[in-house]
Amino acid sequence: MSRYRFIAAERGHYPVRRLCPVLGVPASGYYAWQTGQQRAVDQQTPAWETASVKTFGVHQRRYGTRRLQVALRQNGYAVGRQRLRTAMRRRGLQALQPKAYTPRTTDSTHGLRCAPNRLLDQPKPTRANQVWVSDITYLLLANGDWAYL
Repeated sequence: MSRYRFIAAERGHYPVRRLCPVLGVPASGYYAWQTGQQRAVDQQTPAWETASVKTFGVHQRRYGTRRLQVALRQNGYAVGRQRLRTAMRRRGLQALQPKAYTPRTTDSTHGLRCAPNRLLDQPKPTRANQVWVSDITYLLLANGDWAYL
C-alpha cells in the first residue's frame, strides 16, 4: 500500500496534516495525488479522440496531424494539431511515410551482355582529351518531373 493510499484510508480517524509528517510526505503531495486520482476517475475519452482513431484507420494510417485535423473539422470537432499530436502519440499512432521516388533505368537482371569496355584494348592516355567517357545524371525539377543530363 502506498503512503498516499494509507493516508486516504486513515483520514477519517486522523487529520491529514498529522498523518503526512508521520509518513514523511508533504501534505501538498497528498492533495495533488488525490486530485490526480479524481481526474483519472472522472476523465473519459473525448469524442474527437475516438473519431480521430477511426479516421486514421479508415485512411489506412496515411493521415498525419494536418489532414486528420481537417477531417475532424469537417466532422464538427474543433481540435488543435498539438492536442491531436499528443493524443496520437499516447495511443501509439504514427502515419506511414511514403518512400522517395528514384527512377530506375538499369535492369541488372535482364540476362543480356553488358557493354564491353573498349578502353581495355587501348593504350593508356598520355595527355588530356584523348579519352572521353559519360554518365547519366538525374535532376529533380521543381514540378516533380525528372530531367536526364
